[in-house]
This record gives sequence, C-alpha cells and structure tokens, in this order.
Amino acid sequence: MNGKISNTVVLLGDMARAFAETLDLELTLKAILKSLDTHLKLQKGTITLLNPETETINIKVAHGLSEKSKQLGSYKIGEGITGTVVQTGKEIVVPDISKDGRFLHRTHSRSDSEGKQISFYCVPIKLEGKTIGTLSVDRQGQKGDDVEANLNLLNVIATMIAQAVKLNKLVESDRRLLSEENLRLRQELKTHFNIDNMVGTSNAIKEIYRLIEQVADSNATVLIRGESGTGKDLVAHAIHYNSNRAHKPFVKVNCTALPETLLESELFGHEKGAFTGAIERKIGRFEKASGGTIFLDEIGDFSMNLQVKLLRIIQFKEFERVGGLETIKANVRIIVATNKNLEEQIKEKLFREDLYYRINVFPIFLPPLRERKDDIMLLADYFLEQFARENNKRITRISTPAIEMLTSYHWPGNVRELENCIERAILLCNDDVIRSEHLPPSLQMIKKTESSTGRSLTEIIENKEKELIIDSLKKFGGQQRKAAIELGLTERILGYKIKKYGIFPKLLS
Repeated sequence: MNGKISNTVVLLGDMARAFAETLDLELTLKAILKSLDTHLKLQKGTITLLNPETETINIKVAHGLSEKSKQLGSYKIGEGITGTVVQTGKEIVVPDISKDGRFLHRTHSRSDSEGKQISFYCVPIKLEGKTIGTLSVDRQGQKGDDVEANLNLLNVIATMIAQAVKLNKLVESDRRLLSEENLRLRQELKTHFNIDNMVGTSNAIKEIYRLIEQVADSNATVLIRGESGTGKDLVAHAIHYNSNRAHKPFVKVNCTALPETLLESELFGHEKGAFTGAIERKIGRFEKASGGTIFLDEIGDFSMNLQVKLLRIIQFKEFERVGGLETIKANVRIIVATNKNLEEQIKEKLFREDLYYRINVFPIFLPPLRERKDDIMLLADYFLEQFARENNKRITRISTPAIEMLTSYHWPGNVRELENCIERAILLCNDDVIRSEHLPPSLQMIKKTESSTGRSLTEIIENKEKELIIDSLKKFGGQQRKAAIELGLTERILGYKIKKYGIFPKLLS
C-alpha cells in the first residue's frame, strides 16, 4: 500500500465521486472498497458498524468475502481485533495474522492464504468523538511497506466513511419524517372523507351513503352524475378513502381545465421530443395514480380521440405515452363524473356508446340541493362552524328569518352555492348571530318576492323587532328576564311584544 502519491490522489478522487453519485450508504461503502482493491490491490476488506442497541459489531459491506462469511462476521465490543479497535478507538496493525492470537478467523475466509504472510490493518471509524465501526483490509506483506503511510491513508478514508454514515442518518431521518407526515396526511384525508363525516340525513343522501359502502372495496368503474356543485368530488374521495386502495394515490383530473392536446399529455404522459416543447419525458396522471384511484371530472367534455384511449384503458388496462412505443400497464381504479346528459350526447354523436356502457357499471346520481330540503340547515350549520373557526369569530347560530330565507331559496348552485353563502355571511357578521341582512342579495330577493310589494315602514320595523326578540330568547333558552335585559326592555314590555308577535318562548328553550 505504499504506492505513488498519484495513485493515492486517484483513489481519493474515485471515493469522492462515490459520495457524489448516490445517497445509498451501502452502495457508497461498496464503491469505497472497490476503489481500494483497484488502486491498492487489497485481498480482502470489510467495513463494520456498531449497533448501539445490541452492542454488536456487524459487517456492513465486504470485499473478497462470500455472503456466508459476511454473516459470520459479528463481534462483541472488546472481542477480537475488530472488537478491541471499537472499544479502544485506536488502530491495530498485525504484520502476520497467522502469528497473532487475537485474530479470531471468524469469517473462515482465509484458507487460501496458508503459507503467505498476510498483513491486517484495522482502523476505527469515528463520528463526533465516538467509535461507530471499523475499516479493515488484508494485504499480502511486501518488503518495504510503509505502515505509517498506510495507516494515515486508511484513517483519511475512515473519516470519509464516517461522514457518509452521518449523511445517511440525516437522509434516513428526513425520509422517516416525510413518511410519517405522509402517513399522517393520508390518515387525515381518510378521516375527512369518511362516510360518517358526510353531512346529510335526507333519504336521498342516505341512499348515496349506501351506494358508496357497496362499491368502495370493488374495482368497478363508477359514474357519478349530478348538477354542478352537488358534491361529486366529495363522493369520489369517499369511495377511494373507504376502499382497500386508500393508502395509494388519489389523482384528480379536471377535464375542462385543459385543451385536448395538453389533456392527452397530462393523462398519459409523453416521451422526450414527442411534440414541440417536449424537452423531457413526462409521467402522466394514470402512471402517478398506479395502485390507487384516478378521478376524471367532467368526462362529458372528453374529445372522441381521448374517449377511444380511455376505452382501451378500461378494457385492456394499458396505454402508451404520447410519442412512445412502450405499453404501460394501468393498475388504477377509474371514477368519472359529469353534469351532462350523456344519453343525449350519444344521440348527437358527441359521446361513444361503447364507452358509456363501460363507465356506467355503477352509476351514482347526486340529487340537487332543492330536492334535499331536510339537509339545508345541517349543511348550513356545518359550514357555519367551519368558517367561524377559520375566521376566529364566535358566531354560534343563524336567526329564524335567515333560516326561512335559506330554506325557501331554490339553490341553483347547490351545496357549493350554500357554502359560499355562509362564508360570505361569516365575513359580514360582527355579532354572534347570522341575520337576514348578512345573506346574499339573491336570497334577499326571494324574501321580497314573497312579501307584499307595498310594505309600510311600520311593518318593516315590526319584522326586525320580532327577529331580534326571537334571537335573544333563543340565546337565553327562552328566559324572558335575561332577554329583556339584553334588549333594554322591561319584562312587562317584552311580554307585551311577545304576545303581539305570537312568539312562544318555551319552544325556543
């Protein structure tokens, strides 16, 4: 090992490249031993690492040893030369292993060295002042060997190994944290999209829950139909996160957001040079969703060309990237949604009939909110709690006149419109109650239409007064004394007004 300085420089250069090429510790250590063999002609080499939990020293990588010999190379601290180096933190050089009783020959790998003088070098690998392992090499003894130079070189390499171990620990720690965070986020998503967390008790929505439970664990293609804003996205999520694919990706594609040429690349990916601007290979959404679920929203907007490709994926579970020849298998569950009348589109030659029957295996129809009147206030209360918490407001309820407006409105935008309505009301409200004036003009118009067009100022004031009295009684559980104090009235006057407006306090408790 007393080669020329140039050999040492080349050796260290190779090792530096080994560090740069991969973050995998085992591959890095194997590359180091290979470089030692290439440049220094060692016969055998091992890198051992200490397991602090079991206090055993095991061979991590080896050169010139069989897998069986590698498994035999396990030592306790203080046992043999390797154990002694770890215990003392000092290197050991054995000029002739056949004459040193400390040498255990535990790996049974030196039968071919009988009659030869084999030198053994073992140096500690230290990290932050602690010995964490050893670097050892065998080499046939040569006349004129510079032991000191050899040790110096091995100590430099051991220092490099220590840094590789440190970097590996940091990488593994980051990976573990990312894995734990990924698991936590997936669990949150599964909890969030659990069927039990969906809002609604109407018969229509109970039927949706039943259908989700029936289809979730199958691989059947699901077609979700309904007007915009009815919650098709929520149902798709619920199917995925209540299935046996819940731990795999859920990939959503909005088919109306991209033109056909870009949508094809987005779905199936493309090869480098497939078209102008394709400067590198791109992995498509179907590949990203492998093992999981892909949700194609607004499938009714698919072009005929894309319909053919989707039909092939559903039938044969395979596709090619744009500009590619490799056939890729698609292990993915497909859920599609549309607000369009596909039957009419088939008649107009805008949608393939064979694709329609392929995606219509398990249809789920989401009724509009106007047909779920019983769910309106459940949803309104849910959004009230959510947006009040997000905006740090102590708004706890909705006034009776506001409730009447919410339940009388026809909700053309469905659940999404109701959600936006409540969020707007939360932002406008500076009290603890959402009142009718906090609701959007579209709901105000409903109230005006239902009322007589010639209301007097007195009627408007009386309606407002009645609303305030009902809200206060609700707040205090029907207790007139507390309501009177809040409203700045005597109990006698409040009692008179309660009688005048036909209010029943006991029903508000």
